[in-house]
Amino acid sequence: MKAESAASLPSAQLPLGVQLPDTATLAGFAPGPNAAALAAARQAAIGPDERGYFCGGPGKTHLLQAACRAAGEAGRRATFLPLTDWRDQPPAILDGLAGLDLVCLDEVDAVAGNRAWEEALVGALDGWRTAGASVLAAAPAAPAQLTGLLADLRSRLGWGAVYALQEPADDDKRRVLVARAASRGLTMPDEVARYLLTHTSRDLRRLMPLLARLDRASLAAQRRLTIPFVKQVCQT
Repeated sequence: MKAESAASLPSAQLPLGVQLPDTATLAGFAPGPNAAALAAARQAAIGPDERGYFCGGPGKTHLLQAACRAAGEAGRRATFLPLTDWRDQPPAILDGLAGLDLVCLDEVDAVAGNRAWEEALVGALDGWRTAGASVLAAAPAAPAQLTGLLADLRSRLGWGAVYALQEPADDDKRRVLVARAASRGLTMPDEVARYLLTHTSRDLRRLMPLLARLDRASLAAQRRLTIPFVKQVCQT
């Protein structure tokens, strides 16, 4: 797989390691009202010169990481760059991203007020566009609303379509839980998925570690996922 995390690129250029979680897949995203955003991430993963920007509700990071993984599976070179983690590093690390097919920039608002990073991103976005690379970016608000960023950077972040993500419905979340359990070899009945969403968390990101716990507990106890067993695991 050619999708590159920061850890797989030259350490002199990208000093902070970033690994894509196993759950970061396009198939594992609950589309619901965000089907257009999912389609944009899928297209950016396989096509050149695509642009997209995700803002609003949960799922932004998942889409970026999943697009990066899908690009690698398609034989393309991609990287995921969480700017909150990188803003204290020299922006020259962006030079190491030349020649990639897909660049996914998360939390771009994190560099607001850091003129060196903002100017470096303007230059990098120009370079990626000239080279025909695809770029996906994400932040809590739309580019036009990120008033703390340079105007030139805001305009470049808005070169493609802007997708305001909405919270998926519980039925969509339930389907994702069942599908992700199946990817681990677990059969999760619908009533168990409903129980988790009602009694633990409605945030899928928080439910993934719990799903991993249930997987380990089920294997160790040789038990199926039932509501009594899930209650027992949650209480330990």
